[in-house]
Amino acid sequence: MAIDCATAACSVALFAEGEMIAGEFHVLGRGHAERLVPMIAALPERGRATRIAVARGPGSFTGVRIGLAVARSLAFAWKAELVGYSTMALVAAMARARKGVLPVTVAMEGGHGEWFVQGFDGDGRALAETRSLRPQDAVAAFPSALVAGTVAEDFVARAGSGSALPLHSDAREFRTLPESELTPDAAPIYGRAPDAKAPSSPRGARA
Repeated sequence: MAIDCATAACSVALFAEGEMIAGEFHVLGRGHAERLVPMIAALPERGRATRIAVARGPGSFTGVRIGLAVARSLAFAWKAELVGYSTMALVAAMARARKGVLPVTVAMEGGHGEWFVQGFDGDGRALAETRSLRPQDAVAAFPSALVAGTVAEDFVARAGSGSALPLHSDAREFRTLPESELTPDAAPIYGRAPDAKAPSSPRGARA
């Protein structure tokens, strides 16, 4: 089973022998916590699987945490293998499935008006870590021959060239993702520092 609610979209899918047998996808914006578990329960056998793949982000802080918490709970209850993946890597894989073996820049909506941006080569390998950038800085820093993601059209319009492929990360297309992109690490990928910061200790205070 794949779970992906790290972005504005929320999706689940159940696979058997490499083929999807059921799946559901909705662009929610908010409300992932209320929708995710009923979506899983609506799958055949209530989604029970021997392996659970979950999106680690980057994306919404809340969405990332909800997806990981549900995936960990189910993996524990079902004694299932838990693996994580990057939403950026899945979007890049979805783009290759549509456009062929081409380098792609993945550009997704971030927080505070910034975009999450990451480049991938034609084999799907990430060229560097995801960066959270202002739109103008993202366009200046990344090539735009093929741009995929939720802000792909805006990216190409600002760049003045390139081809845009609007895509949300979608659990139903999990099988496009190379096995090498899966990891037993289920830690979140937030893509930027949290908005809230812990208050600093008063000068002279002791732990």
